[in-house]
Amino acid sequence: MGLNLAQKIIKEHLVSGEMVPGKEIAIKIDQTLTQDSTGTMAYLQFEAMGIPRVRTKKSVAYIDHNTLQTGYENADDHKYIQTVAAKHGIYFSKPGNGICHQVHLERFGVPGMTLLGSDSHTPTGGGLGMLAIGAGGLDVAVAMGGGPYYMMMPKVCKVTLKGKLRPWVSAKDVILEVLRIMTVKGGVGKIIEYAGEGIKTLTVPERATITNMGAELGATTSIFPSDEVTREFLKAQGRESDWVELLPDPDAEYDEEITIDLGSLEPLAAKPHSPDNVEEVSSIGPIKVDQVCIGSCTNSSYMDLIKVAKILKGKTVHPDASLVIAPGSKQVLTMLAKEGALADLVAAGARILESACGPCIGMGQAPATDAVSLRTFNRNFEGRSGTKSAKVYLVSPETAAASAITGVLTDPRTLGEAPAVTMPESFLINDNMIVPPAPEGENIEVVRGPNIKPFPVNKELADKVEGAVLIKVGDNITTDHIMPSNAKLLPYRSNIPYLAEYCMTPCDPDFPKRAKENGGGFIVGGSNYGQGSSREHAALVPLYLGVKGVVAKSFARIHMANLINSGILPMSFVDEADYDRIKEGDVLVLENAREQVKAGDELTLLNKTAGTEIKVRIALSERQKSIMLAGGLLNYTKKQGQQ
Repeated sequence: MGLNLAQKIIKEHLVSGEMVPGKEIAIKIDQTLTQDSTGTMAYLQFEAMGIPRVRTKKSVAYIDHNTLQTGYENADDHKYIQTVAAKHGIYFSKPGNGICHQVHLERFGVPGMTLLGSDSHTPTGGGLGMLAIGAGGLDVAVAMGGGPYYMMMPKVCKVTLKGKLRPWVSAKDVILEVLRIMTVKGGVGKIIEYAGEGIKTLTVPERATITNMGAELGATTSIFPSDEVTREFLKAQGRESDWVELLPDPDAEYDEEITIDLGSLEPLAAKPHSPDNVEEVSSIGPIKVDQVCIGSCTNSSYMDLIKVAKILKGKTVHPDASLVIAPGSKQVLTMLAKEGALADLVAAGARILESACGPCIGMGQAPATDAVSLRTFNRNFEGRSGTKSAKVYLVSPETAAASAITGVLTDPRTLGEAPAVTMPESFLINDNMIVPPAPEGENIEVVRGPNIKPFPVNKELADKVEGAVLIKVGDNITTDHIMPSNAKLLPYRSNIPYLAEYCMTPCDPDFPKRAKENGGGFIVGGSNYGQGSSREHAALVPLYLGVKGVVAKSFARIHMANLINSGILPMSFVDEADYDRIKEGDVLVLENAREQVKAGDELTLLNKTAGTEIKVRIALSERQKSIMLAGGLLNYTKKQGQQ
């Protein structure tokens, strides 16, 4: 039996375990990336391990999230990250150099390598043929220290792309179609591997758009082969020597298969408030548009924005619409400027933002009350834009540009002939905003501002775990619900005590107060609990508030891993009907907790208030059981080092 592409890379990096779906494996990590929203915590955790220098082939710290400096907090975090990076052997990408995933694709990604990033959209690197996985900051810290990354061996789902995209249809429409087919839960426990003749028609930036939004499927990662298209991209980036051909075996086997005819697709949009709520733009109709935002790690490449510039050239943004554009990197912005495309965008009435995440993470450009905002981003969760009442649609750059001109949601095919865009033979290379680390042994002072507070560390699991149900929530609760990440809170990502005052407040403003009054307790959730961002703050802040466990119908992959890393029990209902039998305020008890966790995956949770028993499942490997007993990954790692 031949190997598929994902299996080939995993086999090459396998440290322990069997490549059997559902079995725990450990893989060696070649590269890591962090961004400033998650990076401060990751580096504090790395420092706590006492390892002097990173042991990866390359680690990069990016500043791209918290770039609005309305106070000292973000600047202090940036200074901390820059100095800790210099000391420990990490490359530092300065504010303004660009979004981590776009820059990493351009300057650092290598086909066949493993990449672990403290950002859920790290799978963007799969567009280059990398096995690129998003994870919590602590997992990334361990990888920087030379430790392997543990995960359950995923199934591999083959998506065969046939044919060729028609004019005005783009890679964004491909991944929206995959989301429509698979849903936001459909990729959990899977790697999505793209194949078929159709992939040869897609450039690396187009492939990266598709792998980027694989995160919205809940997938472990997504990957394309490394072929001549990959080679041409790397050659244009002056990195042809990094290229290696990587293809699945001709007789490779897959756990699932989906086929999509590229030629049958038309422009699509994800309607509020979920990336899988997908419908044809032509079917939705010409709804009035108040705001258009183009950029984010999904659609801010040179290829995306040169198309937008050609569509807007000689046109004017509709009087009732606002258009903002954020180029993905300094490279993209500089090339647009040199070619005159930037002038075309500005002349049309676009507002140009810096090369950063910006509106995608709620860092500026919040829409007006009840506004309709079209965005080329990857998530449209309620309130993520900064305005709870806004209606956010996810669309392609072509649809966004067309709609900015007309002022209504517009099928770009109505504009006539599509602009012709070709991949440049060479990109403009200038890495002067990437700071290499200091030479090993050089004395570097790590600078910590007053906003950087110690992170909470759990204690060993007690024999009896008891507490009240602090809140009961429904399905598809996101990390934005658990730990909001708007422009006002992002500067405090290194200050857990401050963030604790906002934990779960989108669901219930009284949650922090109730958690403190009860000395912690339990959270009860529906299916796909914790979807969205990789932010481990969604586990660290509940830990700070004394949350002992979460009982849910099912969990999103990264959030479940973060709960385990924090020593918070992630329990799922054996019988989902038990969800309806628990009320907020009920007191839950896990007797003989240590023995129950050691014994197996099915535990008995007592509802003391109702006088009933609830069977819950805790799907942990033997290693994860040890982590849970130790009170989290940091305690476990220290314990291992002392043996």
